[in-house]
This record gives sequence, structure tokens and C-alpha cells, in this order.
Amino acid sequence: MPGAGAGSRKPSVVYTAVEGTEIMLISARVHYSCLALLELAAHADDNAPVSAGLISERHGIPGPFLNQLLRGLRSAGWVQSIRGSQGGYLLSVDPKTITLLDVVDELGCQETQDRRDGDPTPAGDVLQSFWDEANDAARVALSQKTLADLVQTCKEDDAVMFYI
Repeated sequence: MPGAGAGSRKPSVVYTAVEGTEIMLISARVHYSCLALLELAAHADDNAPVSAGLISERHGIPGPFLNQLLRGLRSAGWVQSIRGSQGGYLLSVDPKTITLLDVVDELGCQETQDRRDGDPTPAGDVLQSFWDEANDAARVALSQKTLADLVQTCKEDDAVMFYI
């Protein structure tokens, strides 16, 4: 993670392609930023700002950390802030144009590194090749999901829960 001391803190979310193998580490920064973006994307048609307090409460994101994340998302050009008593945040781009990979690439994510120490062995080469393939597959999967896709899935899941 750029500027965050990547080796000093363990990411909070680990995605695995095969049980027991860590492939792509998704930091709390990326995870919470995606939650904030999803909340803003869900309200994109309202044209009304969403308060940081609402996002924090709904998703359990600590307020000061969320404010830091929202500043970063604003710097990326994805979010705009509205001042005033009725202020908050708006998504400034079409949610169909932002993929999860865009967020990961913008905010930083720890990917698998070459684990071969010293002189590579045939077994180490084979294993590293698998880690590289799994990492590539994770990147492909992230590139295929937009904020709009995820908002739609959330709405469908809410509709199912409403009728149960």
C-alpha cells in the first residue's frame, strides 16, 4: 500500500482462489472505500448528497477513517462533496464506469509477490507460476464487476429478503 507502511499492518480482508492460499489481499482502506462508493452509487439517481454519518453508521466505518477515505475518493475524481447543512457526498461519475479493479488499483492492494528466495527451484517455479495465474484470475474477476453491477445485486438481495 503506497504511503501506508504496507509491511507494518495486516490487511483486514483476504480473498483466496483456492482454500488455504492467499492470492490478493484487500486492505480495510479498499474494502471500506468500496462500501462508501456502493452507498453513493445506490443513491446516484436521488441527486441528493449522502452524509458521511449515514455511510459510517450503515457500514460500521469509523467516522475519521471514512472522512480520510472520502477525501481520497474525491481526489480520484469519483466523489464530490457538498457543503452545508444538507451537504454530504455524491458520486461524480457513472457507477457503470468504475470497476472493483479500478478501486484496487487507485487505492493500492497487496498482491502476491515472487516467493522464491535465493536460487529458484523447479518446484518453486511451478508454485510461483500458480500464484501468478491465481492473481491474474483475481484481477480479471475484479475488472468484471462495476459499482452498478454490485448495487443491482444488493437491490435484488434486499427484494428477496423483503418478501421472506
